[in-house]
Amino acid sequence: MLYGTPTARRRDALRNRAAILEAASEVLTHGGAVALMPEIARRAGVGQATLYRHFADRHALTAAVITYQLDRLEALVAVHAGQPAHFRSLLCEVLHTQIAMRGLVSLVRRLDPATQERYRRRAIAAVTGPMRYAREHGYVRADLVPEDLALLFAMVQGVAEGTDDLAAARAAADRAVDLMLDGVFRAGAES
Repeated sequence: MLYGTPTARRRDALRNRAAILEAASEVLTHGGAVALMPEIARRAGVGQATLYRHFADRHALTAAVITYQLDRLEALVAVHAGQPAHFRSLLCEVLHTQIAMRGLVSLVRRLDPATQERYRRRAIAAVTGPMRYAREHGYVRADLVPEDLALLFAMVQGVAEGTDDLAAARAAADRAVDLMLDGVFRAGAES
């Protein structure tokens, strides 16, 4: 099959899109902003024209990165499916990812309320099944509900945004995660 065929071009376009989304996620993890389109193109190994062919502007790229991260969350949840004892490690990983991606979370908070709510519902829905399964098997408090997870996410974000020093924010948020999770999980329930 020649490179110029439609199938090869589609594969190349999909590969470029994935590289752009991964690069944008990396920039956000290191405290950058999606507005740094040239940096994202450089990290993805594509030209700026290719970047703009996939994403017309930073708003389109931001929406795609959010969706990409939610897809990753759902894939992570699928890995832990049917393992109630692993809910603590799953929730801890989700919260630590939120801390690492605080730049992305800040961008989400600038979106219109309806869009924010749509993303929030999808994130909560992703972890609700495992939470209920862990609750049914006695690993978490019997009164834990999905909105409690939203509260945990909000508290961690508040701690992470408390300083501009990324290392200090991560340390404080890590401590907050440990303290909060002790309140969620039943004594003696091991992960």
